[in-house]
Amino acid sequence: KRNARAAIRQERTVGACEGLAKALGLPKAPRRIEGYDISNTQGVLSVASMVVMIDGASARKEYRHFRIKTVVGANDFASMHEVITRRLSHGLREPEGKFGEMPDLILIDGGRGQLSAAQDAMHALGLSIPMFGLAKRIEEIVLPDREESILLDRASPALHMIQRLRDEAHRFAITHH
Repeated sequence: KRNARAAIRQERTVGACEGLAKALGLPKAPRRIEGYDISNTQGVLSVASMVVMIDGASARKEYRHFRIKTVVGANDFASMHEVITRRLSHGLREPEGKFGEMPDLILIDGGRGQLSAAQDAMHALGLSIPMFGLAKRIEEIVLPDREESILLDRASPALHMIQRLRDEAHRFAITHH
C-alpha cells in the first residue's frame, strides 16, 4: 500500500510536471511553477495572487499577495502587467531575497489577453521564462507563440496539476479580500 501511495504521489507531482513539459514542448520538467490570478471587489480593491508549486507540490510558504497600485478600476490586463513586472523586478534586484528564486514556468489564469500582458511585462525586463495561460471555459492551454490552443486529456495528471494551481491562485486571491 505504501508503494502504491508513493507511486500515485509521484504521478501527481513530478510525473505531472514531466507530462506538462512534454505537452508544452519544454526541454525539461519545470521545478518551480508560479501561478497568477487577479481578483477585485466590485471593480475596486484589485489584488493579485502568486501561488507556487515546487516539483508539482504546493509550496504555501512561497505564496504572495500583491495589492494593485497603479491600475484604477477592474482592468485585468493592466493589473497582470503590473504584478508580473513587480514580481520579476524583485527577483532581478534581490537574488537572495524572498523573490530571488525565479520560476521555471509561469501559469496565468486567463486567456490570450492576460497572457499577452504578462509576456509584455516579462520581455520589458529582458527575461524569457516559459509562460502559458489556462482558460476556464474548456480548460484550454494558451501559448503565446501558437494560434491554436492545447487540450490535455481530462484524466491527465498534468491537467489536474495545473487546474489545482489555477484554482489555488483564485482561492488565495479571494481570501485576501
